Amino acid sequence: MQDRLSQYDVANRVDVEDADRVRDFVTSMFTARYPGADLSPLARAFADIKALFEGTFPGYLACDTLYHDLRHTLDISLATARLIEGHDRVQEASQQLGPRRAILGVIIALLHDSGYIRRESEAHVENGAIFTKVHVSRSAEFLANYLPRLGFEAEAPVAAALVHFTGYEKEIDDIQVDDPADRLLGHMVGTADLIGQMSDRMYLEKCREFLYREFVWGRIARDIMPDGREIVRYASPEDLMYKTPGFYEYVVRHRISTKLGGVERFAAAHFDGPNLYQAEIERNMTFLHQAIETEDLGRLRRFCYSLSSRPRQAH
Repeated sequence: MQDRLSQYDVANRVDVEDADRVRDFVTSMFTARYPGADLSPLARAFADIKALFEGTFPGYLACDTLYHDLRHTLDISLATARLIEGHDRVQEASQQLGPRRAILGVIIALLHDSGYIRRESEAHVENGAIFTKVHVSRSAEFLANYLPRLGFEAEAPVAAALVHFTGYEKEIDDIQVDDPADRLLGHMVGTADLIGQMSDRMYLEKCREFLYREFVWGRIARDIMPDGREIVRYASPEDLMYKTPGFYEYVVRHRISTKLGGVERFAAAHFDGPNLYQAEIERNMTFLHQAIETEDLGRLRRFCYSLSSRPRQAH
């Protein structure tokens, strides 16, 4: 495979900064997997998510979070579609999720971070990242209100529950989902959220340049406890980078393999070969380990993309 382009997915096939291209790829994949299925709700969801992030969706302002942006959302939605397709590729018909759940899973992925986006009534809020600690609940509310527009009113309550597999507001074991197939779908969306972002060609730079700033806005980097004590989780962008390998090794890997049921294996089924998401994650982690060991985080400029071109905001 040729060198991966900075804005492309792990297979170097899809521009994940282009909602129309991701839509077309997912639609083509599902058309082949589910012949004759009505995929029009999926097409509308892609159009609406683009409008939501660009600030033309009624009642909402444009996305202003630099890490949790449209690119991130499209990457995670593509990863979700691939896990679903890989699962249904290798399962007997009676065990498959089927087209309606497949569409629902991608819609949940498309809206899993909608809670970061400010409503028009929240124009006074400095940045959407201020909602970090509650953004999943806000996303659940958006899903519950939005899905009836697509003819998914019956699925709205379960979708509002499944989106919590992407966050930390609820323990995974405490998420109430009755149907095992729905829970499996939640595992897939939650897994896609992790493998999609950590395999991004620019993941390391985006953590240092963008995610740290969101953590400051959202009081994740530093927080004041009710008794007045200050908790410092990440003292600086560099401190976040030094702690990222431990986060991956002791939090992410356990979450994916155990709490989320190890569904990342269906990526290999989709690719009919190596799991390209895992390969790119390992590549990122290897590069970061080398930068840390040589005390040269300045090496995090390897990607052919100018992060400095993105708008900057004060902490």
